[in-house]
This record gives sequence, C-alpha cells and structure tokens, in this order.
Amino acid sequence: MKKRIIPILIILIMIAGIGLCYYMTLPVQNKSEEVKFTINSGETSKAIIKNLKDEDLIKNELFTYVYIKINNLGNFKAGDFSLDKNMPLRKIFETISDSSKAKGKTKTISFPEGKNMRGIINIIVNNTDIKEEEILAKLQDKEYLNGLIKDYWFLTDEILDPAIYYSLEGYLAPDTYEIKKDASIEDIFKVMLDEEEKELEPYKTQIDSYSLSIHKIITMASITELEGKSLEDRKNIVGVFFNRLNSGMSLGSDVTTYYGAKVDMSERDLYQSEIDDPNAYNTRPASAAGSLPIGPICNPGIEAIDAVINYTPNDYFFFVSDKDGKVYFTKTDAEHQQIINQLIQEGKWYTYDE
Repeated sequence: MKKRIIPILIILIMIAGIGLCYYMTLPVQNKSEEVKFTINSGETSKAIIKNLKDEDLIKNELFTYVYIKINNLGNFKAGDFSLDKNMPLRKIFETISDSSKAKGKTKTISFPEGKNMRGIINIIVNNTDIKEEEILAKLQDKEYLNGLIKDYWFLTDEILDPAIYYSLEGYLAPDTYEIKKDASIEDIFKVMLDEEEKELEPYKTQIDSYSLSIHKIITMASITELEGKSLEDRKNIVGVFFNRLNSGMSLGSDVTTYYGAKVDMSERDLYQSEIDDPNAYNTRPASAAGSLPIGPICNPGIEAIDAVINYTPNDYFFFVSDKDGKVYFTKTDAEHQQIINQLIQEGKWYTYDE
C-alpha cells in the first residue's frame, strides 16, 4: 500500500509545484493599476527585482530571480517605464528589456509621408544634436551602405549609383518614432529601415515577381505619392505611367523636375533652364522618354507603394490635378489641354503666389 502512495504523492507534489510556478507568473491583480517604474543605469537584476516587489508588481523575489535565469532574461534597459499591476511576469520583463518603451530618455519625432531627404535631414537636425554634415557624410559612406544592403533585402546596389542625390531616399518609412535622445544617425536610420522592412514584408512575394526591380517600384511610388492623394487616384496614375513608359513617352512629371532641380514645389516656380535640364531625375525632357528617374524623389508611404504593386490598368495617357487635389484622367493631349483650359476658366487651376 505504501509503495502505491509514494508515487501518487510525488505526482501530486509535482502538479502542485507546476501550479505554483504558473501562479507566480500571473499578474498580482486583475484590475489595471499603472505604475511608473524607473531603472537606473548600472542597476543589478537583484536590485530591479527588489524594486518590482516593493512596487507590488511581482509576487515573489526569489521565484522571479530564478525565472529570469531559467529564461535567460536580464538585458534590462535604463529609463522610466509604464508598467501595470495586471501585467503577467513575462510582459513586465519584455517591457523593461525594450529600450523603445523607456520614457523620458526618448524624443517623439514625426516624419510625414512624401518628405524628401532634404526634409528628413531638417527634421533630424531640428530635433537632435546631429549635424547636417554628419548625415550627408553617412549617406555617402560606401562601407556603411554596403552593410545596409547586406542587412535589408529591399536595398540593392542601385542605391550606390553616383547620380543619386541621397542614397537612402525613398527607403525611410514615414511614421512617428520614439527616438533615444542620444541616438546616432545610424540608430535613427535603423529604426526607419526596420519599419520599412516590416511594411514591405507582406508584399515580398509580389515584389519578387514584379516587372520592375524593388528600386524602381519605390521610385515610381515616390512620384505617385506626390501626384495623387487617394489610393484610387494613385492606382490610376501608375496605370498612366506604365502606358507612357510602354509607349516610349516621357513621364512628364513636374514633381521629378522640381526634385532634379533641388527645389521644393512650395518654394518657387521653376526656371526654363531647370525644366529643360536633362538630369537623371527630370522626366520632362525628350531624353527621359521611356524611363523612370534614377531613384526615388521622396519617402513614400505604404499606400503609394501598394498603388504601384496593385495598380489599375487603364487606357489613359494624361492626368492633371486641380488646386483642390482632384485628378482628371484623359486619353489624348487635346482632351488634356481642354481640361486645363476648363480649370483655368473655373478658377481651379493652381497659381503660384509670389
């Protein structure tokens, strides 16, 4: 009889132990109660665990210490964190191990869709201690760029073309980021490239089988970002671009001409010499017939990229926007000119203000 009881007791003890361990990993309470928790630079794991217990965020110090050792945790970040008493143990340690979750040591920086690299540089310079010269030097650093090409599947040798103004133009995902106050330019670019990779990943299969290289997809998306506002308009604009390219016509896109001249559209009108300049970005001259610019002209959002990958085939060859952003598509140059004259008569044609 005793021989039977002992194995049963062992099993019961094991079940109780497993149950206790599971209980220890559960939140200290079900009700949400936010706690601001600080980790100082150089603070040990034992000290952090003690502080967690003092704040009533964990149930037992010894169990928690064993838990982080077994699970190979302990790479905790310095900073102020927002924790909650309804967080399970793993969630707590995931939070304090993520530097992006630290408060007070970061700065919120927004990069709007359609901003070109000159605009990106201005935002970084105005929000950090990083100098413009440092950023421009990094964008020309071949060793650095080759390292990025190895790390990110969507970056290719095409970004190294000497005719490209800014090597990473087009590939820095527009978004709002929490950036460490002491972040380097490499840190900032990495955060933005990581986000770009995350956004492009669902399209990877389509991109791999697409008629254009990823560099040309991003290039077309950057033009589309600036030429249209709605997804529907953008998909039709891409259809127009393909019709013109396939017919050996130039795209004739003003936004590429402005970029080639390094002039923002809100800055001033272009000079005739800039319109006629056969640089690697300008799609107005006859020499640009049947080709895209050498590279992206801004950093497009994922919607503009989607518009290229899933564009709408059509039989239009021209489009024009009124000053309210409405896009008009036409098949012939005569129809195109008729729309322009109509918009001028209706006061809907964009006029540059001195």
